[in-house]
Amino acid sequence: MGLLVQKFGGTSVADSNKILAAARRAIQAHQRGDQVLVVVSARGHTTDELIELAREINERPPAREMDMLLSTGEQITVALMAMAVEALGVPAISFTGAQIGLVTDSFHTKARIRNISTDRVKAALGQGRIVIVAGFQGVDEDYNITTLGRGGSDTTAVALAAVLGASACEIYTDVDGVYTTDPRIVPEARKIDRISYDEMLELASLGAGVMHSRSIEFAKKYGVPIHVRSSLSDAPGTWIVAEADARRLGVPVNGAALAREEARITILGVPDRPGAVHRIFHTISKAAIVVDMIVQNVAVDGKAEVSFTVAKDDLPETLSAAEEAAGAVDADGVRHDANVSKVSVVGLGMRTHTGVATTMFEALAAEGINIQMITTSEIKISVLIERTHAAAALRAVHKAFLLDEIHAEAPQPFRPSPAGERPLKLVPLVASDADADLPRGMEDLVIAGVDLDETQANVALFGVPDEPGHAARVFRAIGDAGVMVDMIVQNVSLDGLTDLSFTVPRESAERAAEAVRPFGGTVAVEPELAKLAVAGVGMRTHTGVATAMFRALADASINIKLINTSEVRVNVGADRANGQLALACLRKAFRLDEA
Repeated sequence: MGLLVQKFGGTSVADSNKILAAARRAIQAHQRGDQVLVVVSARGHTTDELIELAREINERPPAREMDMLLSTGEQITVALMAMAVEALGVPAISFTGAQIGLVTDSFHTKARIRNISTDRVKAALGQGRIVIVAGFQGVDEDYNITTLGRGGSDTTAVALAAVLGASACEIYTDVDGVYTTDPRIVPEARKIDRISYDEMLELASLGAGVMHSRSIEFAKKYGVPIHVRSSLSDAPGTWIVAEADARRLGVPVNGAALAREEARITILGVPDRPGAVHRIFHTISKAAIVVDMIVQNVAVDGKAEVSFTVAKDDLPETLSAAEEAAGAVDADGVRHDANVSKVSVVGLGMRTHTGVATTMFEALAAEGINIQMITTSEIKISVLIERTHAAAALRAVHKAFLLDEIHAEAPQPFRPSPAGERPLKLVPLVASDADADLPRGMEDLVIAGVDLDETQANVALFGVPDEPGHAARVFRAIGDAGVMVDMIVQNVSLDGLTDLSFTVPRESAERAAEAVRPFGGTVAVEPELAKLAVAGVGMRTHTGVATAMFRALADASINIKLINTSEVRVNVGADRANGQLALACLRKAFRLDEA
């Protein structure tokens, strides 16, 4: 007998008819022989109505009391769902988060799960009941009710699937899966049948609103297959799975996404010395601001520009922190732009396919769209553009990679691996004294590794025209020269000119330099580069990973020459002579030398 976890969102339980429909789905799985656990959200707009009611009484309600209030929404739904299942002839029982022993930390309105007791749930399942659990909520060690914040019910469902060893976690929603891009902007968007955790993390962070990053991080950490499905039909949805199950051979890009409401901050004239970058981002992290793209190009005349993006709503607070940071490192000043958007393409196939960046840049050039910043990772390329061009840019890259055709064929049948074959490494709530330095929560950040690549060289173009199509021409020439590009970094333009850097295999550096010399500007080759990368699970929702990386390098007096970032990795470039020292410092900083 298998175990299936099903989660129904607010729109899927908005009224009595929808609750009964959700109950029938649970019963169908139960009748197939599965044990069934259902996680539900508050109905419809209940949470919004409760927030509005609280603010009518108190403009700044205490966080603890908000959790007490908001948790009632899910409590209503679990009771109604259990009644519906019973009315249809199957025994059921409902539980709040506290009743099943879902223990969190004490950060009200945004708590993180520490551990879940399985005894009560297993006993009820063993009695043949369908178990209904309230999502979004738990209890801290002092028995205060807590809520999990945005994406909390998805996180509850995936967490329960992890601790119980479920065969899968089905997420029922008002859409029928994950699409190649937002179908409201690109009508030709197609449903994806399978996508990897890392690809989904990148898309979720870019505004693909089907699931929140936090639940995807949880699923990746514990190996939980997720099936995103429509609550209105029986059609297969999208499986979010491990890389081996998701890979599409011959396909470089699996999806495209748009983060429309971004703001860009550039700190000008940052001294090119160890510790300067850490000082900047340490100051910004103290303001609890989530930074997205981080770009630093190579320094000119002893100074570099450091740019990063934040959500547009965070711009005023970020500017204040950036001004403080600039003063602390004796930088030349701060500039910002509140009218930018980020367009990205994501795909596992980028690791083995050349020319992906060229295709993207040429698609944007054909639409006359200028690229302000570029950053790359193993499976993502992101560019920053003017917000007025956002929709056109998304449509252009979606068409360029033929995403409407690649995903047009019928999906292949898929069955996830049995639960026993997946990794399940849960962290106990109460650790022994010997384990005092280990993470103590199921949602804690996990650094998977620190990598050092000493085989690369950096090629930089200084003072090239900041105009549509220039990057496309540069990377077309590099591709025609048969050179494989790894990192790409372009910072924001100053006075109509910009700098562009990229890394290539050391033996290809001079060939790449010759290929780009005809495009103007000054070409410089640095043949001795060390590329260091920190990768992990939870990097999107745990701030400070980049700051910790920069601090460790600063403490060792190692200067950072290049930076680019993604949702699962932070990459920096440094002198090759410092490569091994940098690797040792980072392994120590993230406690990997203790593993």
